Amino acid sequence: MFKPKLYSKFSIIQFLEVQIKYLKNVMHEPKGEQLTKKPIRLQYSGFVLFGAKMLSVATGMIFAVLLIRNITDEQYGIWSNVFDLAAYFMLLATAFPFWSGRFVARGKQGALKTGVVANLIVALISVGIFIPLVPAITFALNVEAYLIIYFIASAQMVELYLINALEAGLRAEKPQALGYGLLIEEVCKIIIAYVLIVKFNEPLLGAMIGLVTAVFIQIAYYMKLLSGQFSDKIQWKYVREWLKGSIINIYYLIGAQIAAILFILLFVFGGAASRGEYSAATTIASIISYSIFLSFALYPKLLAENSVEHVPTSLKMVLMFAIPMTAGALAIPGSLLIILRQTYSEVAPLLSVLAIDSFIATVGSFFIWVVFGVEKLDEEAKISIKQLMKSNIFKVYTLSYIHAAITLPIAYFVLTNFALNQPLAAAMYVATINMATRFAMFLVLCVIVYKTVRISIPWNSIAKYVFASAVMAIVLFLIPHQESSYLTLGITAMGAILYFVLLMAIDKETRKLVSIIWQEIRSRIRPKI
Repeated sequence: MFKPKLYSKFSIIQFLEVQIKYLKNVMHEPKGEQLTKKPIRLQYSGFVLFGAKMLSVATGMIFAVLLIRNITDEQYGIWSNVFDLAAYFMLLATAFPFWSGRFVARGKQGALKTGVVANLIVALISVGIFIPLVPAITFALNVEAYLIIYFIASAQMVELYLINALEAGLRAEKPQALGYGLLIEEVCKIIIAYVLIVKFNEPLLGAMIGLVTAVFIQIAYYMKLLSGQFSDKIQWKYVREWLKGSIINIYYLIGAQIAAILFILLFVFGGAASRGEYSAATTIASIISYSIFLSFALYPKLLAENSVEHVPTSLKMVLMFAIPMTAGALAIPGSLLIILRQTYSEVAPLLSVLAIDSFIATVGSFFIWVVFGVEKLDEEAKISIKQLMKSNIFKVYTLSYIHAAITLPIAYFVLTNFALNQPLAAAMYVATINMATRFAMFLVLCVIVYKTVRISIPWNSIAKYVFASAVMAIVLFLIPHQESSYLTLGITAMGAILYFVLLMAIDKETRKLVSIIWQEIRSRIRPKI
């Protein structure tokens, strides 16, 4: 089995110095060059994406507050249910992009255009099936009054098929552009939603229209960035290979959606309010997962260069942020939820469970990117089904079926016997069952990773992150409970500053990291003579 050598002593500082040399060379290149002629800026891309994601926390909170404070818990549960159901008609949204992105990263001409066209065709077929079923679905769930919301969601389904195809190409060649696209989408979403929700008093309809319109603008931005590649000829021979490869993607997606039945069970047996509370807590907990974007460019770099020396360093960067973010969520869950709505402070225990779940999922996603990045079965633009079934991709994708096989029967039994029509209890049971099962699957994933890539875990750095995070969490916990959104945000910012001050005091590498980042910022904003 392929076991590449890792250079565990490759430090964050050396890592950044290499990337800055890349940046200096790229900054002097003439504009208009093809994206494929530029190297992937691994660290720069990661910070741009992470920064965009963190800025989107603010816009996401504004959007959530605009929506949540103008609707009931039941309506928020219906809002979440729209996307739960739409997901079943988007099973194929990432099937072709998974392979087209790998082909683009390896320089296969026409892969991007082929992937976009193929995914659009699949989107139209999927929506054509969804729309006639909407009346029956809303009748069965007793939500006929919200029929128009489900119909408009079909437009976003087409958009998300396109977004997946376009982002697969951008991730392979210019990952930082995804950060810019995210900010464009978030800002437009807020502006449109504010007008429709506040000025016209149409909360659910306004939020959905704002979302659909903002994603359309994001697609236009991506199309402009990639316009040079749409002159390439469509390579239908790639689609034949992707169809073979998509067997395993469909296998995974079906497994993932089977596992997602868990949330349908929550909606049915716990009530719409239960699903709404779960979504509210997830809004905060999901912020932890943004730290994975610090290593977002690692996957295409592994595919393009077959170089694994940056893996331990990328892991450090992810954990440097994921650990304190998790600690903060555990320290002041009630205060963080008050940002969304005063009454949500009562679901603080739910946020604690989901924060741990999000941390496990984040580290698991990192390891999956590494395993997929060193997989070579499609290196020559040919995919063998026999090799596919023996690959680590198949093993990883099988975990979702095991996850579903554990969570669904347990959740059904618990919900029907101990939490029927008890919103908070139902949400807590589901979150705990899901988190415990995810951790078990994470342990299995670690075994797969160990047999594939020998990663030197940076325990010394992790210990420092945990220590600084623990001190920060204790301080936040001891501060009196806050009922003001602004005070909570201020205290959260103070906690982040405390964490990094402590970390800089005990970690020489972090001090150098901050110095290099600051120098890079100054070099970019310094007026050119």
